[in-house]
Amino acid sequence: MVIHVEYGQRICFLKKVAYNIINDLAENKAGTLSIGLTPERGINMLMSIYPEFHKQFPNIKIKPTEIGVHKQQNMVNKGDLDIGFVTVTPKDKNNDDYDHILYEDIFLAVPRSHPLAKNASAPGESFTTIDLKAFQDEYFVLMFKSSTMRTLIDPLFEEAGFQPKILFETASNVTMRNMVKNNMACTLLAQSYVGDLSDIAYFYLPQRPRWELCTLHKKGYYLTNAAQNFISLAMRYFKEKSLEMRTQSF
Repeated sequence: MVIHVEYGQRICFLKKVAYNIINDLAENKAGTLSIGLTPERGINMLMSIYPEFHKQFPNIKIKPTEIGVHKQQNMVNKGDLDIGFVTVTPKDKNNDDYDHILYEDIFLAVPRSHPLAKNASAPGESFTTIDLKAFQDEYFVLMFKSSTMRTLIDPLFEEAGFQPKILFETASNVTMRNMVKNNMACTLLAQSYVGDLSDIAYFYLPQRPRWELCTLHKKGYYLTNAAQNFISLAMRYFKEKSLEMRTQSF
């Protein structure tokens, strides 16, 4: 039975690839593009680039799905998504195809009221470095356990020699930032969510943790002209947004 299911999935995949190639050769700009987006930043990207994409491909229907990285990987592998946008470490990647967009630093975020916040850099200067161990007695709000963020940051706590006191876990970077802003906890945030510099002190960690923002598609899958155009627009958006954030934060 398993062999029959796998064979059926393979046949469906090859048919979809063939249809994509035929549509491109026929210059047929109609159809559906299913896209996986990580919550928060993904939908912001879509709203920003969609008007330009729609001008070029008015008859292509975008089908967005906001889900976490591991679910995107599963859906891409099964052929339920054409493209995914994911943030990963090398340990998180499977055998499908990943195209690099950018690397993103991860920062320690601390309430400005914390005694060690005085060691933070002045606005406009590069963030200073601090040891995570100095915050072993503090509460943390962290991304949920199965996230790719935890793949990256859990070893940092182990290296610092302590298990964090977790106030709660969430899927929202904005929630984590707001908890720090309201003096409730510390957290680790990706560069794209750095903000509220007047209320939050940010630090590099000695290990300089970072993850990679990538596009994802099934290995061997033929990306249509519309899909490639969407990826190109998304890459430009994320790179411009990253440069904008760095200019504002450092």
